[in-house]
Amino acid sequence: MNYPISDLEAIAPGIGDVLKAHKIRTTIRLLEHARTPKKRQTLSDRTGIPASQILRCVTMADRLRVKGVGREHAELLEMAGVKTVQDLRYRNPANLAEAMAAANAKRRCLRLLPSEKVIARWIENAKTLKNEVSY
Repeated sequence: MNYPISDLEAIAPGIGDVLKAHKIRTTIRLLEHARTPKKRQTLSDRTGIPASQILRCVTMADRLRVKGVGREHAELLEMAGVKTVQDLRYRNPANLAEAMAAANAKRRCLRLLPSEKVIARWIENAKTLKNEVSY
């Protein structure tokens, strides 16, 4: 799914304005411009944003590609140890639901956690998506 770059503001306040100034307005466009380490470094050099921060935004944009995963779910997935769509493919729904509940207990990101059934759908959808991020 494609989201406005402003949805990444929770990760890095102010990053949206900088990326928009460089004609990157959506999460898909960010993935196009920063999917590899070399591209992330180039974008970092152009924008002044540290490459590590760009990587964090790219992995968030990658998780947002999964059908049904919104910004808050993508953040919680990261807290539960899921960095990319590729990571999500190999997760066990029950174990991931448990990890997400534990992460949510610490940070209180969501009022209503996704069910194991919903997480299983995310995993199945992740299996259909192409890898977009390389390290």
